[in-house]
Amino acid sequence: MIGELIPLVVVVVLALPILLSPVSERVSLLVSRLAVPIFGDYVERSSRRDWQQERLRSTHVGTTHRVFASRTLFLSGLAGAAGGILGVYVATWLVDLFSISREAIFAAVPPALSFLAGLTRLQDLTLLGLFVLFLFFGVTVGSVLGALTYWARWAYLDQLSNARASEIEATLPRTIAFVYALSRSGMPFPKVLQTLSRNEDIYGEAAREMGVAVRDMNTFSTDILTAIRRTADRTPSEGLAEFSDNLASVLGSGRNLSEFLRGQYERYQEEAEAQQEQYLELVSTLAEIYVTVLVAGPLFFITVLVVIGLVIEDTITLVRFIGYAGIPLASAGFVVYIDSLTQRDTMTDVSRDVASSMGRGSGALTASDGGVALEGENAERLAAYDQLRSLRRWLNQPLRTVLEQPWVSFVVTAPLGVVWVFYRATPIPLGPSALQTLDGPVIEATLFAMGVFALFHEVHKRRIRAIERAVPDFLDRLASVNEAGMSIVESLRRIADTDLGGLEEEVDRTWQDVRWGADVSTALHRFAARTRVRMVAQSVTLITNAMSASGDLGPVLRIAANEAQETQRLRRERQQEMLTYILVIYISVLVFLGIIVALTVAFIPAVQQTAGGATGAVGGSAPSTSTGGSGVTSAFSGSSVNADAYNLLFFHMSAIQAVCSGLVAGKLAEGGVADGVKHAAGLLALTFVVFAFLL
Repeated sequence: MIGELIPLVVVVVLALPILLSPVSERVSLLVSRLAVPIFGDYVERSSRRDWQQERLRSTHVGTTHRVFASRTLFLSGLAGAAGGILGVYVATWLVDLFSISREAIFAAVPPALSFLAGLTRLQDLTLLGLFVLFLFFGVTVGSVLGALTYWARWAYLDQLSNARASEIEATLPRTIAFVYALSRSGMPFPKVLQTLSRNEDIYGEAAREMGVAVRDMNTFSTDILTAIRRTADRTPSEGLAEFSDNLASVLGSGRNLSEFLRGQYERYQEEAEAQQEQYLELVSTLAEIYVTVLVAGPLFFITVLVVIGLVIEDTITLVRFIGYAGIPLASAGFVVYIDSLTQRDTMTDVSRDVASSMGRGSGALTASDGGVALEGENAERLAAYDQLRSLRRWLNQPLRTVLEQPWVSFVVTAPLGVVWVFYRATPIPLGPSALQTLDGPVIEATLFAMGVFALFHEVHKRRIRAIERAVPDFLDRLASVNEAGMSIVESLRRIADTDLGGLEEEVDRTWQDVRWGADVSTALHRFAARTRVRMVAQSVTLITNAMSASGDLGPVLRIAANEAQETQRLRRERQQEMLTYILVIYISVLVFLGIIVALTVAFIPAVQQTAGGATGAVGGSAPSTSTGGSGVTSAFSGSSVNADAYNLLFFHMSAIQAVCSGLVAGKLAEGGVADGVKHAAGLLALTFVVFAFLL
């Protein structure tokens, strides 16, 4: 028996490096040390080397082609070896499966399928025949697994490349606006690119891609034209590639750079409108697909299956599969598909690291003073402080932490929900009746957890939206005062006394910082760190860098104000259009719920009544009704119909459909599943109330 398990142990050992190398640095290093000496020279001579290097450069995976390609071949070989062993097990299983006598097959199958008796020849194979059979399955399964592993590794790079291209396209308009504004301030263009590369966390993947060109110039003394052309060749984004090619042509020809950047800025503003129209059309199509395929489709199949189950043959198992597995899995796949097709607006919140660096102000870029590195006890204390920094932030500002990271609320609501379930449901009966006992408490606990999460998420989101609505007005007023001839300090003092909506308190605090001796740059960085809103961080970064180049900030501020106003206008239009699709999904869920209620309240009792009357009419020749008040024998098929089981199943399916539809509505309308929690909670509460009071 132990000897039979040894090959399976070998399969597990071969599979461990494949499974652990993506998550364990030690395993990844071990795989690299084994793979490079074996396959390193081969991959250097591969005919696909150029294409593979291009994919690696476009994805920024942080490893060389020699290492990645060698690791891919090594892991594919391990998968092939494991598959070969599994193939032998498959062949053994087939031999055992068909080790049945020919007479037994003739007795079990109709004459039309008598040819299946030929399968019993597997048990008559000679030793050579068995060897060939095992070899065939081992080679086949091993080759398939090895090829799939090899394909998956390079396909993963393609997915990363496409994802980066989408992120670059999404951040490119803001990046071009930043470059255009700084060039208008009089800053030399190489310094503009260097400033952009230092703010990758704020301006995203487009800034990161241009940062590679900056590193080429700083590290390898590459001229700016060559560095920008390499960016055009390397980037996976067609938009950035086109912009880089045109930029290199302008720099090489000596044309007016500011005019070129202004044209590009206006062009991308127009393209943003066109892209939003395309996005809204796509969302409209996706919403219709969801309603048709994942709401109306399951409802149609459920209705048909219920009718068949009540009058012909029991189909409750298939209905359960659709409700408990089909609807949630299909909805999850639909959300993943939406995410792969659409570009989410990820430029709203500023991460803690970015906010921290903004809070340090200009001092964050200061070089070391040349002191001696800390050693011993002080170094250990600082390391311990760094490890506990996140925990200390949570404890110092718990409410702000929960508002910025609403998922933290589950740390409290989930245990409270479990306690509530046990309190309400105890004692929990054994058997199927436990579901009916747990239904109410579980949904109540779920509504509580989802409601708390949705509340914190919505409060934080509304705060951010209020600040973002005030940013264009803040920049526009600052530009107007500065264009009137006032300094940035005087401009800040003037607008601090005006009504700025969501920014009024923060701007006043910024002016107080300046009054108490802080320089304007530091005060503005603290302002961005307090708000933790990316639009504010972008504006502050632009202003502080433009201040170092010129005192005339009016044109720069005007560009930033126009860009912020355009962003807000597009967002308002999108929100107005999205309301239609949310209503469509809500109506579809209400229709789903209405039909399920009709089946529960009217159809099943009518079938019970009809079946009871038919049973009484046919007398002793018909099957009698089943025991219990909730079960009835169908007059058409003689099968017992458990009405309570159908009622419970309909309730569960309606709850699952409500949650899935709410999450999909949030993903379609607002770009994130977290935005759909409030919709899911509302629809789930409606479903719970309907089944609690109407049934």
